[in-house]
Amino acid sequence: MAHLLDGIVPEEPEGEDAYGPEGAPGAGGVDRRYGDRQLVRRITPYFRGRGAVVAFVTAAVVVAAVAGSAVPVLLARTVDRAVADGSGGTVTRLVAAILLAGTAAWLFTFLQQRLTGTLVGDVVLKLRQDAFHAATRQDMAFYDTHPTGALVSRVTNDTQSFAALLTMVLSLLGQVLMVVVLMAALFLIHVPLALVTAAVAAVIVAVSLAFRSRARVASLAQQRALAEVGGYVHETLRGIAVARNHRGERAAEEGLREVNGQWFTASVRLNRLFSGVFPLLISLTGLGTVAVVLLGGRFVDSGALSAGEWVLFLEALALFWSPLTSIASFWNQLQQGLAAGERIFSLIDRESAVRQTGQRPVPRLRGELELRGVSFGYHADRPVLQDIDLRIAAGESVALVGHTGAGKSSLVRLLTRAYEFQEGSILADGQDVRTLDLDEYRRCLGVVTQTPFLFSGTVADNIALGRPDADRAAVEAAARAVAGGDWLAQLPQGLDTATDEGGRNLSTGQRQIIALARVFLQDAPVLVLDEATASIDPLTEAQIQEGLDTLAAGRTTVVVAHRLPTVRKADRIVVVDGGRLIEQGDHATLLGRGGAYSRLYERYFRHQRPDLDPADEAPADTVVQGRSPAPEEGAVDVVSG
Repeated sequence: MAHLLDGIVPEEPEGEDAYGPEGAPGAGGVDRRYGDRQLVRRITPYFRGRGAVVAFVTAAVVVAAVAGSAVPVLLARTVDRAVADGSGGTVTRLVAAILLAGTAAWLFTFLQQRLTGTLVGDVVLKLRQDAFHAATRQDMAFYDTHPTGALVSRVTNDTQSFAALLTMVLSLLGQVLMVVVLMAALFLIHVPLALVTAAVAAVIVAVSLAFRSRARVASLAQQRALAEVGGYVHETLRGIAVARNHRGERAAEEGLREVNGQWFTASVRLNRLFSGVFPLLISLTGLGTVAVVLLGGRFVDSGALSAGEWVLFLEALALFWSPLTSIASFWNQLQQGLAAGERIFSLIDRESAVRQTGQRPVPRLRGELELRGVSFGYHADRPVLQDIDLRIAAGESVALVGHTGAGKSSLVRLLTRAYEFQEGSILADGQDVRTLDLDEYRRCLGVVTQTPFLFSGTVADNIALGRPDADRAAVEAAARAVAGGDWLAQLPQGLDTATDEGGRNLSTGQRQIIALARVFLQDAPVLVLDEATASIDPLTEAQIQEGLDTLAAGRTTVVVAHRLPTVRKADRIVVVDGGRLIEQGDHATLLGRGGAYSRLYERYFRHQRPDLDPADEAPADTVVQGRSPAPEEGAVDVVSG
């Protein structure tokens, strides 16, 4: 973040991916540079299907520009007529024509602005939908490196800034067209004076274009800094309970002061750019006006220019400089809008790191899963899983056990296609998962994480996420299938109980039960449980386990296991250590083998036994006596995800 505020950075090549936090292009970074033409090409498709409105707006712009240009021309004719013969009738008709032209200019400007508001609103609505869709389809590695608040800023604030840009551009088009018409009229009237006017305009345009590239980069830096502020505030408020419990409010305020200070620095530098260029443009405009007044007066004295034509030049000047000064005045908004467009389209155009090579339909899996030579790392130079070979038969339950950081949760994340693996292949029913329709494949997986999340709505709404087309009876049946349904009596309105963001108004156990009910309703052939009962009290765990046993019957189940009851129920236990699979077998076999699992059992699982099982006692003692006093390489003292 700091490099964004280190002065104004040089522009990157157009369309080239920015490097992400780890230096990897594309996958980690979400910022790209777009030239103006690229932005025009990207926004043009959003106007398709609205051709009639676009055509009417264009016509309104042309009519308003022509009518607006006619006003000073008619005014000049009126002056000449009044000076020449003072004919009241002619002057009256010219005044009437001026009023008519002014009314037409106002009316068509009004219609153009009103239709532009509706048109831009429709475009931004679709643009915001596309940005949100792009954010939701990204892989989880993307969210590991991009704060949620910054993405919210792209979907909301940046689309709004881009909408302001579109509105402003359409508004300025009419003024620019009027300038072109007036300039043509000036050249027809008096070429030397028109050349002076055009020369001053050329200087102003050149200064504006020279300023443009620096302003774009500075505006982009300011918006990135603003996104950092939004992300920090979002994260801090979500974790306010932790900050308060550890008396970290002051530290949180210091953190906000830091990111806010960086935004302030970026804003001041941007403001200095505009405060420097705007007075320069105004000065050039003033010098041009003085030149036209002096030269025009001489031409009138010599008879080369009439009084009315001189008035036309003076009136045209006011109209002529208005668009240029407007562009200068709104240059900040213009550049912010262009920078916002870059941020929006860089998000929309970013491809997920999870790459699918095909879209084969997946009606319903049998549940056979296989990993062949799979290697994976969240960063390419730091592997988490290495050369994993694992076959899980349809209907088999497999428990993954191991120390913290061994790679258990990473393995199940690969199965769910949350991350892309670097080497090897993963098969589902003998088909490479990369060739399957990703949405259909994921619908075949019932996933419950250790920390469930609920959306705002009701308990029934959150359960129905497992199958959006399910009726109320199916939702209620799924709810009663977990923990015997007794937990519903603890909710004030049962299934209609409101849920806050994240489910904060419910206990951890209640949130986990709702997540399990969601999977019951989904009725997926494969269950992936990242120790779904780890955050629940023993009594509730026992109730839930009964429901899980029913649900798991006939289904493939992969469990990241932290508790002995879950481990012992599994058909097969797989020990993960250092990113490799080092042991496999059932509970009794592995315990008698005296290897890594038996050491895990003695250190972490044995104390979870409600009683001492004589069948397990002897092997366990044998393991303890024969165990090397040094722990296995890479072992740590906690077993968790």
